[in-house]
Amino acid sequence: MVVSVMIIIMGSQVSAQADSSKKHRGPCEIVYPSDATVEWDCRTLRPGESLEKLFGESWVDVARFNRIDRRHAHSGLSIKVPRSLEDLTSFTPLPLFYTAAERDEQFILIDLTEQFLGAYEYGGLRFASPIASGNGLNGTPTGKFRLAAAHLRHQSDLYKIEETDRPYPMNYALRFHVNREGVSYWIHGRDMPGYPASHGCIGLYDESMQQEQYGLPKDPELNDAKRLFEWVLGGEIDDDRVIPLPHSLRVYIIGQAPSHRLP
Repeated sequence: MVVSVMIIIMGSQVSAQADSSKKHRGPCEIVYPSDATVEWDCRTLRPGESLEKLFGESWVDVARFNRIDRRHAHSGLSIKVPRSLEDLTSFTPLPLFYTAAERDEQFILIDLTEQFLGAYEYGGLRFASPIASGNGLNGTPTGKFRLAAAHLRHQSDLYKIEETDRPYPMNYALRFHVNREGVSYWIHGRDMPGYPASHGCIGLYDESMQQEQYGLPKDPELNDAKRLFEWVLGGEIDDDRVIPLPHSLRVYIIGQAPSHRLP
């Protein structure tokens, strides 16, 4: 009982790390090392254009390459467009095999420089997902961690949905660190604006949350937060309690959040 109470208290402190995007920048302004592996041009979206209309079934690949969701891919925004869509079919900036994880049944690698997360099984990459990490003012801690708790329907005590009084949802939350001040850091679902935008947490796609809160997109498809959550817990969970993970998997966070592209 004492352990459960402590976990709930620490979970509420994560509100200081919930995510708020105050400055909107286009993906073309962000520098990733993997940009050099794909030939691309910067294109400004025109009124009435969408990722689906421009790229058909390949819109998901373009969204992931830009680390952006459909709600943020609006007219006037400049995105990176590959000269050949086929170049993005198997795009990932992470290693397909990670030697440091070859003995781990499950292992999470987060590369802040690339803004990508990789889920590994015995060193082999099972799947990879773009992220939105902390920015220069509110950085994400780096180093070696372990997942300690999971919460299906976590939410912020501090930050609200835009122009509402509703707490910002942090669904499919996995806690990987609590600092000396008692502030918790989680991996969770959020908006994906195409640049580091959180207050320290690691954000993943959660279009179901966006459809519920904003009415967009009409047909949610990107659900990386749910996929990672169920991969960690071994399947679907319908339990709204904070779940302790006393012997959970390792999380290794490397790099630093990317900078603006020089003019």
